[in-house]
Amino acid sequence: MPAIGAVRQIALSAGRDLDVTLAFWRDVLGMAVHARFDPPGIAFIMAGEIRLLFTDGVPAGTVYLDISGLDQFHASAAAAGVPFTAPPTLVHRDTDGQFGPAGESEWMAFLKDPAGNTIGLVERHPPQEPN
Repeated sequence: MPAIGAVRQIALSAGRDLDVTLAFWRDVLGMAVHARFDPPGIAFIMAGEIRLLFTDGVPAGTVYLDISGLDQFHASAAAAGVPFTAPPTLVHRDTDGQFGPAGESEWMAFLKDPAGNTIGLVERHPPQEPN
């Protein structure tokens, strides 16, 4: 049986206007277009080693992206009028180290791009020292 490796590519909706969706990812999230092909009207943005494929005709999806400085990003983006569906919120204390070093906490904030894709921004914080 062949071995399945890492995630290579994730398809996300481009919505009705690929340019508007790509501008959001560039201007709000700071992620540049890696490649674009017209026709057929598809584009790729790299998230680490994973290709995000933007195209019409696929349903909106959800992608979770690592971020450092989540609170600062949220404050500046919200001040610039970027609508968040959820502000930075503690979602998990990893006491057992199931998803990373034991004791870290995981925080997430959520927003949507113009095509309706949900973007979860994820930041892990080291354990806090007792006072």
